[in-house]
Amino acid sequence: MLPIASYIDHTLLKPTAKSEDIIQLCKEAIRYNIKAVCVSGNYIALAKESLANANVIIASVIGFPFGYNSTASKLIEVQEAIAHGAKELDVVHNICAVKNKQWNFLRDEAQAIIELAHQHQCIVKIIIESGELTNEEMIDCCKIYAALNVDFIKTSTGYASKGASIEDIITIKSCLPASIQIKASGGIRNFAFAKELIAAGANRIGCSASLQIIEESKN
Repeated sequence: MLPIASYIDHTLLKPTAKSEDIIQLCKEAIRYNIKAVCVSGNYIALAKESLANANVIIASVIGFPFGYNSTASKLIEVQEAIAHGAKELDVVHNICAVKNKQWNFLRDEAQAIIELAHQHQCIVKIIIESGELTNEEMIDCCKIYAALNVDFIKTSTGYASKGASIEDIITIKSCLPASIQIKASGGIRNFAFAKELIAAGANRIGCSASLQIIEESKN
């Protein structure tokens, strides 16, 4: 296993976050050689400025946190995020559509987002909110998005009642080709759990407890 920092998306998406919090997040990412920072759209430009010449990826969120924004509004968010400097986009799919089995809608929305992002060499992680889905729904979503060559399936926004779990990572991995990666997110607060998720198949860990996890990994 690589150093844990190389798996982490150091995340700050609280609506109360201030500019100085984002600057501090970026300083921590540089200091600890963290893979990426994940910030809201209005802080992408600040993160880009704070990470100038640093080897840290800038990620942002689309349709966050509930995913029921219109496809048109999500596409505008994608365009703006890329224009401001995001290189990875964590996109919340429409959970209402999943519950109503609107598979064609989900496919068309994801295809439009993925095609637009990939035109700009931007990575797409679709957040399925696994804690709100049945196993069957999770599998159906993974199959749809895998066929569209999404880059990652991400478990959770962190806003649902349940975040990442080992069982969900195993289920998601079983549905995906090796070319599609998995981001575990939601409720990851210690190194032991992060290590278990990676062993189960997670390629990236989204968390706000990054520094604690990194320090625990040294023991």
